[in-house]
Amino acid sequence: MNICEVCGKGAMHGQNIRNQHSVGWRFRAPRTKRTFQPNLQSVRTLVGGTSRKLNVCTKCIKANKVARAI
Repeated sequence: MNICEVCGKGAMHGQNIRNQHSVGWRFRAPRTKRTFQPNLQSVRTLVGGTSRKLNVCTKCIKANKVARAI
């Protein structure tokens, strides 16, 4: 799954906006739906005295939340 096991961050939804120079509301830039995926990395940590692999987002790795959370 694409969910951080520390903070629970998951996929978000948004739009791609094409770089079209529009003149008015009638000719506005077209948009398409897209998803933003979190930057997950697998990290090996100690969980209850045993080594375990976790999928953790890079924001949690940078803030060193992996060692504190588990």
